[in-house]
Amino acid sequence: MSTPVLPTAPASAPNGSTIIHSARIVSGFDTVPDAWVRFEGGSVAERGLGDAWREHLTPDTSVTDASGRFLVPGFIDIHCHGAGGASADEGEAAIERVLAVHNAHGTTRTVLSLVTAPVDRLAEQVAMIAGLSRRDPRVLGSHLEGPFLDDAYRGAHDPSLLRTADADSVDRLLAAADGTLRQITIAPEHPGATEAIGRFVDAGVAVAVGHTGADFDTALAAFGAGATILTHAFNGMRGIHHRAPGPVVAAMHADHVTLEIINDGVHVHADVVKLAFAGAPGRVALITDAMAATGSADGEYLLGTLEVVVDQGVARLREGGSIAGSTLLQDEALRRAVVDSGIPLDQAIAALTVVPAAAIGRAHDLGRLDRGYAADAVLLGDELDVQAVWAAGGRLA
Repeated sequence: MSTPVLPTAPASAPNGSTIIHSARIVSGFDTVPDAWVRFEGGSVAERGLGDAWREHLTPDTSVTDASGRFLVPGFIDIHCHGAGGASADEGEAAIERVLAVHNAHGTTRTVLSLVTAPVDRLAEQVAMIAGLSRRDPRVLGSHLEGPFLDDAYRGAHDPSLLRTADADSVDRLLAAADGTLRQITIAPEHPGATEAIGRFVDAGVAVAVGHTGADFDTALAAFGAGATILTHAFNGMRGIHHRAPGPVVAAMHADHVTLEIINDGVHVHADVVKLAFAGAPGRVALITDAMAATGSADGEYLLGTLEVVVDQGVARLREGGSIAGSTLLQDEALRRAVVDSGIPLDQAIAALTVVPAAAIGRAHDLGRLDRGYAADAVLLGDELDVQAVWAAGGRLA
């Protein structure tokens, strides 16, 4: 698959307004036929039914006839490392390539994920992403997937760079991110983890349990201490056993926790995806965990410091063969959820929109096509194929 070339989403709201009418709007957990929405100033200004949209026409209004197609909020990916041959840790030009690929497949807002690296390097990376997030509405901030992980469940993280969470490192990373660190993954069983969870939560960061050897009780204690996300559920952790349920069941038990799922047909079986939706209703977020090969060719890549071989779209470490992220795009995750796992469309859309928005504290302005929310939208055909995308009120190619 070739990398699409897209214009940058507008850093500020476009002039004029946009009306999309005659749509089946799927937003939140419901579907409304023959509906319309009007964007202005980067936000949803109004929505309604039937032909009432005509009352809001002005000479500079852009009008799109949805012709009965699905109109949904822009997809939100809270765990994404790369695409188009580029990774989030390579700088702003690389990030533009990453965003372009994901924009073309319906993702309008992205939390850029960073793999384990030295703390000094991670501080530089989160500071760079912080600056970009203030200029580009598509960038929500950063996600540190490391370095505070468990070696036995490290997956595609450099074992030589893993470390326990000390107060100095935590404070340095928070200072460098300057309020834009959205998520951090921590193995809660290690020394310093409980204190780090509290410090991050106090700073407004969503703490995720992941890459962990924690059992049910340890994971549940971490959720009790303020962790609210399970990083790519079922992967990088103990599995479910009928006498040792592990962190997945702990996350299902703790009703404030969001379960990330990589729904690419490789990381999690379709029936297990269905199990997750049933076990944590309204709390599954479909993520990509996409690496550089997404939207690009099979071959050899780097993920942080580790060599990755991508064959038929499946990324694995050259040494050891561990799965190394994915080449997933969110529109594919949606189709797999509906077609392969039988998830109702409104629930699957919510797992790409309102649920991830809530997971990072943005339920008040992202993830819905309601008045006052961000003017991010995706027009989908009957086969759930992406036919048009709007971000911050501006239409992308």
